[in-house]
Amino acid sequence: MYESEDAWRDVDAYFVDMLLVEDEALTAARESGHKTTMPRAEVAPNQGKLLAMLCQISGAARVLEFGTLAGYSTIWLARAVGEHGHVTSLELEEQNAAVARANLARAGVSDVVDIIVGPAAQSARRLIEQGAQPFDFVFIDADKPSNPEYLRASLALTAPGSVIVIDNVVRNGAVTDPESTDDRVRGVRTVLADIARDPRLDATALQTVGFKGWDGFTIIRRTR
Repeated sequence: MYESEDAWRDVDAYFVDMLLVEDEALTAARESGHKTTMPRAEVAPNQGKLLAMLCQISGAARVLEFGTLAGYSTIWLARAVGEHGHVTSLELEEQNAAVARANLARAGVSDVVDIIVGPAAQSARRLIEQGAQPFDFVFIDADKPSNPEYLRASLALTAPGSVIVIDNVVRNGAVTDPESTDDRVRGVRTVLADIARDPRLDATALQTVGFKGWDGFTIIRRTR
């Protein structure tokens, strides 16, 4: 097992070295994760670029993010939408938001990002009540027990053609256990069931291994 984990990290490092550039702003954002309430919880560099490429491939201009932390994925998303796009990121803790704001400023993307501090479900409900313009891309990477609520909010804040990505859906394989008492696992299983029975959604899920261990993404396209 440990040999496999070492190999996963080595392969990730090789891909990162070969295929992408993590500039000083991204490196600083990733390393500042220790200042947040969840150190080392940010996506891996190659996963950050995957999110950015999904945004670009889908032509997204407006992005909604559940969970900011130090703003690492936020920078990738902001750069993907460019100066004419916009990212709204929902963060529970002011401590994390302050770290993220500094990182966004360093990356030169503060002008295209708004961080809303408070419980994400409440912040999303306010956006719905305010009649926010639909978002083209949503990244859900906050507290896992709330995933079903975040999906419902995302559906109220998107339109046909929008893409939704949910992180951390494998949980080291625990997602397959229907008897799990872990609220994070239960949140993932519930949201997957919700996706499966919603005729508006077309989805797949992929396992990932690497810097972040064994986990994965669910990628959803809203068809109607």
